[in-house]
Amino acid sequence: MKKHLLFLPLLLTSLSSHASNLIDHQAVKNEKSCFSWVFADYDSWRGQMKQKYEKGSKSADIVNSKLSRFDSLFGKEKYQQFKSSLDCSTFEYEVDSHIVKGYVIKPKVVENKLPVLIYNRGGNGNFGGVVFGTMMSRLFPIAKEEFIIIGSQYRGTYTRSDTLDEFGGKDVKDVIALLDFIPSIESADPNRIGMFGASRGAMQTHLAVKQSTKIKAIATIAGSTDLSKGLTYRPVMEKVYEKRIPNYRENKQAELDKRSVLKWVTQLSPNIPILLLHGTNDKRVSLKHSEDFAAALSKHKIPHKFVVYPNDNHGLTKHKEEVSKELIYWFKKHL
Repeated sequence: MKKHLLFLPLLLTSLSSHASNLIDHQAVKNEKSCFSWVFADYDSWRGQMKQKYEKGSKSADIVNSKLSRFDSLFGKEKYQQFKSSLDCSTFEYEVDSHIVKGYVIKPKVVENKLPVLIYNRGGNGNFGGVVFGTMMSRLFPIAKEEFIIIGSQYRGTYTRSDTLDEFGGKDVKDVIALLDFIPSIESADPNRIGMFGASRGAMQTHLAVKQSTKIKAIATIAGSTDLSKGLTYRPVMEKVYEKRIPNYRENKQAELDKRSVLKWVTQLSPNIPILLLHGTNDKRVSLKHSEDFAAALSKHKIPHKFVVYPNDNHGLTKHKEEVSKELIYWFKKHL
């Protein structure tokens, strides 16, 4: 996903105010409201961003232009609507003796049990971590349509150690661990669990589904389905693989194949429908990944839907509303 310089990480500091816990599970620690610190109100968040813009530029015109873009992306009215209708918390949990950060979002007013969506972020390390701006633009619009969303930042993210992320290795355990918390979320229906992921998160989604029978439907956004072939489209990704994937140089092909759903498409369940979303102008993950995967799904009679967005980029930023509507419709239909 694109690196959003606008956004500040959701910091788990003593400045954050305690909210009533959304997850009643002994393994969940340090749960705090997302709507705290500078995110406690729109003006303080905007003020923090203004200070950041002023540090980066002495031009008042540039600062005002960036603030105008910030307001167009978010806006006070939209912020207030989400804050009044949604509960959101960050938390910590332990996997393999590592402290991992996560988050959960749910509607404030709930009449019936709600389906749960696990969201898998893109990027690696701190890059691509889910920050408040990501939640507001990508996740809050889905949660307000009567979904509970829970996600992991993956091990090592926003910590002093940036060596733990294995890009589809042991970090997949951080996603699987979230399944244990779902029955402890008030109003969550543990029998209606979906999963969706963007970019690297699409890979995480397929890997997680291999390890669990609890996931009923999935969706992927701009996902890489064949990492080896992907290197021919974008050779620079090899640097990421060398840094993140253990024993990469010794076992390159085997490690890439483990992370490439096209290599084991015959193992996919015909009972788990898959939604594929991709833009034609994606410069990070070629549209060919989804085209080839859709063809393989058809061949093996795996239920799926493939949506292509003309002239859109890796983040599908030109079709944000359409993407949200597509995801909402998909999961309401299949959960």
